[in-house]
Amino acid sequence: MTRTFVATPKTIERQWHVIDVEGKVLGRIATAVARLLQGKHRPQYTPFLDTGDHVVIVNAAAIKLTGQKEEQKLYRRHSGYEGGLREERAKVVRQQRPIRIVEEAVRGMLPKTKLGDAMYRKLKVYPGPDHPHAAQKPTTLEVA
Repeated sequence: MTRTFVATPKTIERQWHVIDVEGKVLGRIATAVARLLQGKHRPQYTPFLDTGDHVVIVNAAAIKLTGQKEEQKLYRRHSGYEGGLREERAKVVRQQRPIRIVEEAVRGMLPKTKLGDAMYRKLKVYPGPDHPHAAQKPTTLEVA
């Protein structure tokens, strides 16, 4: 009788990937990154374990939004106080904090659990072409 392989924290080997998102469409990048963070690209994928890789995104300030999203898409946050809801258009968010656009898109595609939080912590986003993760020897990944 053959046994089903189940990954354990000891057997998980994490890799580092760098993705340059300059001129790429936000939704397509976010789905590919969420898949890498969850580990669904691996044969050892286990739904109840974090089997994913680390992902470094560079040039997040130059990501592309299709259609009228630059003018119409709203980003909301709440201070926790009464009447503390703040809304900003994508155009304003891109000027003030461009990495938030990518972070929120990827976060929305991960599980809303402690496991999803652990996966999200492996995402590093930088607005420009430089990143401080050269010591991890990340591989450059081309995403369509």
